[in-house]
Amino acid sequence: MARPVTLFTGQWADLPLEKLAEKAASWGYDGLELACWGDHMDVEKASKDNSYCQKQLAILKKHNLKLFAISHHLAGQLVCDLNNDSRSDGFAPADCAGDAEKKRKWAVKTMKNAAKAAKNLGIKVVNGFTGSSIWHMLYSFPPVSDKMIEDGFAYFAKMWNPILDVFDECGVKFALEVHPTEIAFDIITAKRALEALGSRSAFGFNFDPSHLHWQMVDPVCFINEFADRIYHVHMKDAALQLNGRTGSLASHLNFGKAGRGWDFRSLGHGGVNFEEIIRALNRSGYRGPLSVEWEDCGMDREHGAKEACQFVKKVDFAPSQVAFDAAFDK
Repeated sequence: MARPVTLFTGQWADLPLEKLAEKAASWGYDGLELACWGDHMDVEKASKDNSYCQKQLAILKKHNLKLFAISHHLAGQLVCDLNNDSRSDGFAPADCAGDAEKKRKWAVKTMKNAAKAAKNLGIKVVNGFTGSSIWHMLYSFPPVSDKMIEDGFAYFAKMWNPILDVFDECGVKFALEVHPTEIAFDIITAKRALEALGSRSAFGFNFDPSHLHWQMVDPVCFINEFADRIYHVHMKDAALQLNGRTGSLASHLNFGKAGRGWDFRSLGHGGVNFEEIIRALNRSGYRGPLSVEWEDCGMDREHGAKEACQFVKKVDFAPSQVAFDAAFDK
């Protein structure tokens, strides 16, 4: 049986959940991955109030949609981000704006509550970011010592182990979306993040091939490396646009601007090889949802979301249960 196809609501938080659920069902989705902003999922309420959880689930059920995961990316970013500057003031309550440590303290609390919310919702995965205190050291000038990087991973473990303790208590897993600006942004840093946490099982990955593709990291290699740590999957495409004048660091140009060396694309319109990803997921044993994270500055989002759902359903297939040549032995 093919996997359920869901839509991540992070890029749709301007729409009320009721309206988005109706649209997503009409486009053919099997469920939603609820973002913890807008009116889609309030983790503070959900961590304490079962009636609120049932109300949100009822909206989905009304449209024959299921819930497999919630995502608290914006709050997670604040946990380890070095500066927590004005760019992220909108990620936390208004009374935290301008106060980096107040934002961090709130973020730790709400990430713990996200685990409690997931338990109350009857799901097993919370996706998100971790932030990173060392991302700004990516290019080693001024010179960066090995100790500086080691200290960054140690700080990540110090901040996230208490959060993951609550995830363990709730029987829920945290899935980091491996991504630039996070403690893990490629295969080597993902491995190092696991090692920093002592490989505890509460921590794994929300696999998203688009962020690996533009770094020229093979997403299939990531799946093969972390087969037992992929707790959720985002389906998102990206296109490299390197023509001798552009660069992979994108030249301080925002998404969709001419001259960028890469950009996100609607599924099937970029360079990601999704057939090989499905084959790798089949080998890994992943049977969870395939969640469309729709981002494309050059396409109408409703057209793109509908097309993306159809694309995923077409590209996905169940693994074989027998060797194709088994009959030859009869």
